[in-house]
Amino acid sequence: MEIDSETVWSDCLRVIKESVAEQSFNTWFEPIVPMKCDNNVLTIQVPSQFFYEWLEEHYVQILKKAITSVMGPKARLEYSVIVDKGNGNSAPLSVKLPNSGSGRFNSGNRKDDYVSPFQLKSVENLYQQSQLNPNYTFDTYIEGDCNRLARSAGFAVAQKPGITSFNPLMLYGGVGLGKTHLVQSIGNEIKNNLSDRFVLYVSSEKFTNQFIDALKNNKIQEFQNFYMQVDVLIIDDVQFLAGKERTQEIFFHIFNHLHQAGKQIIMTSDCPPRDLKGLEERLLSRFKWGLTADLQQPDYETRVAIIQRKMQADGIYIPDNVVEYLAYSVDTNVRELEGVLISLIAHASLSRVELDLELAKQTLKNIVHDIETEVGIDYIQKTVSEYFKVDVELLKDKIRKKEIVIARQVAMYFSKEYTNHSLKAIGYHFGGRDHSTVIHAVQSVNDMMDVDSNFKSQVEELKKKLKMRAV
Repeated sequence: MEIDSETVWSDCLRVIKESVAEQSFNTWFEPIVPMKCDNNVLTIQVPSQFFYEWLEEHYVQILKKAITSVMGPKARLEYSVIVDKGNGNSAPLSVKLPNSGSGRFNSGNRKDDYVSPFQLKSVENLYQQSQLNPNYTFDTYIEGDCNRLARSAGFAVAQKPGITSFNPLMLYGGVGLGKTHLVQSIGNEIKNNLSDRFVLYVSSEKFTNQFIDALKNNKIQEFQNFYMQVDVLIIDDVQFLAGKERTQEIFFHIFNHLHQAGKQIIMTSDCPPRDLKGLEERLLSRFKWGLTADLQQPDYETRVAIIQRKMQADGIYIPDNVVEYLAYSVDTNVRELEGVLISLIAHASLSRVELDLELAKQTLKNIVHDIETEVGIDYIQKTVSEYFKVDVELLKDKIRKKEIVIARQVAMYFSKEYTNHSLKAIGYHFGGRDHSTVIHAVQSVNDMMDVDSNFKSQVEELKKKLKMRAV
């Protein structure tokens, strides 16, 4: 029998408020919307998958106490998680997820009441078990020279999982280059086109913890059976299996079973298989059976496209000169670039100021390594222009007067010496010049110091000023 969910949830909130700080209550419980209450099951709607996971990790016992005190010992909780906020033409899309703690509500923590996380799959829980982020898709993954092979191979696998010669597919690269985004895009594409396939994404750390849990509870066979029914296994950061002999052994058997059954295996690592340490040779040899593709640091054009796509998705406008400045200044990885964007937007919003180039420069001082030393390109240009008594804007101009050319070349020389910017990025800060101009400037300064002792003294004096600033 259905009863008033708002009344039930209101009673639950009173219980929760006794155990939670006011700020935490406002952040994590006020946004929850009760949907229905029927047959001892209360369904609540939460704004996102992250919100759901946070509640499950940090407040499951408090929720348990509230639900059981209001509805009785047989009460259960289900979440309705919004995965698509919709728009004016379509309603929000949500999925139902059970409370993972609901199996513990009546357990009393007795070992014989252990609830195995490795239940056989069913249509109803495939979404939950896949552990995929629906926001990671090929549409939101920007292609560039840095990732073209990996993306193309990933898309081919997504169209015909287990059938192509790319099995296993191993993607490797440094931190923040988009490995997780790409492999989850593959998983989501497969689920969208082949809804009957069981796709599972899992980090190597989670895989290891699940295995340890199964060992403690004598559930090894259930653990193995669960993974052997997977159609597409995506395992992230396999390098963390290093040194874990028993985990490697069980993964070896699962790998063999899935591969022989024509199932698709996708893995990520921070380095190619040949450089992985602490893994058994028999595993490494299998990692090399399919295709290994790397992801590199995104080039300038790709970084611009990433910024524009991110801003478009968030409905935020950033002037072109700010986009160019960010793309040139943050040339390490996508994650750091996204972090800079979030910080920039937060500064503009909280300070109620216009999002312009000056704000971008101030924001980056606290984030980008060579700027936080305060010997960034802007400071070098200012110091050199003051020393040679020329306007700093002339260093960025096309004027070819001798005194301005020398000052410009010296500023480029120190920019290469004291910052981590690429030659192309340095050229950008000097009126959009190319990398060959920077190389020529550096060589010219070195040549002039070899033949002109007065010029060498000037450069040494400037170097002392800049070193003092760095300290």
